[in-house]
This record gives sequence, structure tokens and C-alpha cells, in this order.
Amino acid sequence: MSTVLNVLLPIFGLILVGYICRRSNRLGPTAASEMNRFVVWLGLPALLFSLTAKADWAHIWQPGFLLAFTGGTLAVFLLTLAYRWKTTGSLVDASIDGLSAGYANTGYIGIPLCVLVLGEDGMAPALIASLIVVCLLFALAVVCIEVGLQSQKGLGGAIAQVSLALLKNPLVVAPVLGALWSFGGLSLAPALDEFLRLLGAATVPCALVSLGLFLAQRQSGPAKGAWPLVALKLVLQPLVTWFIAFVLLDLPPFWAHAALLLSALPTGTGPFMLAEYYQRQAALVSRAILFSTLGSLLTLSLILLLITP
Repeated sequence: MSTVLNVLLPIFGLILVGYICRRSNRLGPTAASEMNRFVVWLGLPALLFSLTAKADWAHIWQPGFLLAFTGGTLAVFLLTLAYRWKTTGSLVDASIDGLSAGYANTGYIGIPLCVLVLGEDGMAPALIASLIVVCLLFALAVVCIEVGLQSQKGLGGAIAQVSLALLKNPLVVAPVLGALWSFGGLSLAPALDEFLRLLGAATVPCALVSLGLFLAQRQSGPAKGAWPLVALKLVLQPLVTWFIAFVLLDLPPFWAHAALLLSALPTGTGPFMLAEYYQRQAALVSRAILFSTLGSLLTLSLILLLITP
């Protein structure tokens, strides 16, 4: 329990700082939106580019782990997407809800937690999971949102409009450019590497403070559907991942434990950033993030009891 608290308390601290700053009017009513724009256009693209440009792709290729973690993530995302799309009729909102249910907080919580629990070797599965979440799941959600937003009739016009929107989206372009940089055998110059590190390091605190700022504002829109998303994230996703990792594939204990631990993480701030970026109702998303982070104190503690001697 102390390991989980040591990781989660700083997360809540940053959210609380944003909440207090808005409530005390130290930061104005547009601060959440502007800080989120910084994350979307500068901080997170720098982090994504740096991660993919410096990734050891040969080391990342762990088929069993990739299948277990990706299987659980996509199963929950697609299930939620299909159900919400059917009930709301909005592919855009359904995509954000699907992301809220499947987007594990691998960067802010997963990396330090894996290192604390699994040792320095835990950095490898945490980084692999981070790449899956931010490069595959996030990009898939963005594609679905852009498809939902397109207004041109005809398949050709829709494809052209969505493709153009994706080419303008920094959260899609940055990891693609980073991967091309890596496959080209290029290394990052020290000055460029430090520049990207400084920008990327601002992503975590700014995103969490932005969430706190948003929570302090009077919110409109429904939020009663947050708990089902939390249940999908904290219960169904770990169960699916457990079945794939332990039953279907019988992975080595280290990789099986890492997949299960990472799948049980709470929802990250990615869905909130997308909701703000596309100017959708973010009340449901913000509560799902908050409630899942609170709930993960229990679920992660239970999993830690199962996987640690």
C-alpha cells in the first residue's frame, strides 16, 4: 500500500494545486484550456517524439507482452466505443468515452510504479506499454474522432478530410516523425535532446494541474456515466489481460506480472486533453480520471498482493 501511495499522492497533489489555484482565482477561467493547449501542442508531442526517436525497437519486440497488454486495452476501448456509439449516436463522444475506459496512465503512474515493484527492469514493459497507449490507442481514438467530425459526403471526401486533419494533429505527427527518425539511424544531438527533455518534462505537471483547474470550475454536461467507465478500466481490462497473459499465453512471470499491473492502472489524462482539444463536454472524462485514480488505490493494492512474494 505504501508503494502505491508514494506514487499516487504526488499525482493528487498536482491536481489539488490546480484546483486551489482556480478556486482562489490565482489562475483565471481560461487557464485550464490554455495549459491544456500547451500540453497538446508542445509538451506531449515533444515527449512522444523523444520516446519513439530513442526507442530500442528490437528490445521492444516482446510479442507475448504486446499481445496481452494490447489485447486488454483494445478490447475495452472497442467494447465501450461500440456501446456508447449505439446509445448516443455520436462517434466523437463514444471515442472519448472508449479512451476513458481503456487509456491506462502508463506514463505518470505506470513507469514509477513498475520500477518500484519490478526493479530497474520494470522500465522496459512500462515504456512498451506507454508507446502502445500513446501511439496506437491514442492515434486510433483521434482517427475515430476525426471520422465522426467529418461533414463532407462521399467516401473520397471523407478520407481526404480525415487525412488532412490527422496530418495537422501534433499528437499523431510527433510519434510518426520520431519513429522515422529512429528507423533512419539518426541520433538526437545533445542540444535537441535536452530541448525535447525540458518540454516533455512539463507534460505531466501541466496536464495534472490543468485537470485540477478544470475540476474547480462549474461543469456542465452529464457525469453520471463515470462509474461504468471506471469499472471497465479497473476491473474488466485487468481481467482480459490476465486471461491472455496467464491462461492463453502462459507468459514468463516477469512479463505476465508487468502486463497485469500496467493494465490495472487508472485512466490517464489523455482523454481529458482530447475532450478539451475538440471542445467536447469533459465533465464525464474528468470524473472518470479522478474516480479511477481513487479506486486504483484498492485494485492496485490487491494486484500487488497477488504478484509480490
